[in-house]
Amino acid sequence: MADDPYSTLGVSKNASEEDIRRAFRKLAKELHPDIAKGTEEKFKKVSSAYEILGDPDRRRAYDRGEIDGRGDPRHGFRQYARGARAGAGAGAGGGGFEEFGFGDIFSDIFGAASQRASARPSFVAKGPDVRYTLEVDFLEAISGATKRVTLPGGGTLDLNVPAGVTDGQVLRLKGKGQRGVGGAESGDALVEVRVRPHPHFKRDDDDILLEVPITIDEAVLGAKIEVPTVSGRVHLTIPKGTSSGRVFRLKGKGVKSAGRAEAGDQLVSVRVVMPETIDDNLAYFFSEWKQKHRYDPGRK
Repeated sequence: MADDPYSTLGVSKNASEEDIRRAFRKLAKELHPDIAKGTEEKFKKVSSAYEILGDPDRRRAYDRGEIDGRGDPRHGFRQYARGARAGAGAGAGGGGFEEFGFGDIFSDIFGAASQRASARPSFVAKGPDVRYTLEVDFLEAISGATKRVTLPGGGTLDLNVPAGVTDGQVLRLKGKGQRGVGGAESGDALVEVRVRPHPHFKRDDDDILLEVPITIDEAVLGAKIEVPTVSGRVHLTIPKGTSSGRVFRLKGKGVKSAGRAEAGDQLVSVRVVMPETIDDNLAYFFSEWKQKHRYDPGRK
């Protein structure tokens, strides 16, 4: 049984010519094969429905029951079929879709000067952008890295993560999105970078923050200790009498961001850590020292 053209276009039987035209415009724009994949059959049904309802004579014939939803004559109405279909056939050979106003509608929808039934309408549009989220390690974000991104369709894409990229930064890959329509350029791939936290390093703009534990003897006597940086290990000199919380600056050992002439610094704060067990010798030494030295750290 043929579909009801009114139902196909989503209009009522008392719809005006403009209502029918507007409904077809909307559906044609959504379902045209140049725009949406897999919609050929639906588009054909919509076009067939408009062939009937878009022509006043054929619409009246359908309303009277003389033709069905495909435009074929019903039993007992052969005379109409021969007359009306003969005219339609001539239109199909010479005018095609324009016989029912399709040319003007497609011209409005797709911006073409005129359209024919034998040619698909021209429609040009840049492809949609696609979005991805990429997780990188803290040190990869500092130094840069090449990461492989798996695309939804199963393909892969090698992405160069620039040195100094920040958490939440979006990288744009030109032309790596979905394909354009009608030969237009493809969209872009927008990759949002998520930086995993590091167990020791923290980032403050282009500076790197690090806390290092030192022993009580290193704090009292001074020492040269080895500390990690984002670019390797270096030696740091701890002066005599260093207190917890003192900050040392390692020049140029921070982040080298794009567009910056110099790298940031690494700020190393020290924390004096007492031994787990206070033996008698250590306790006696400090008890004797306390008796001979008055020391007030400024507690209130």
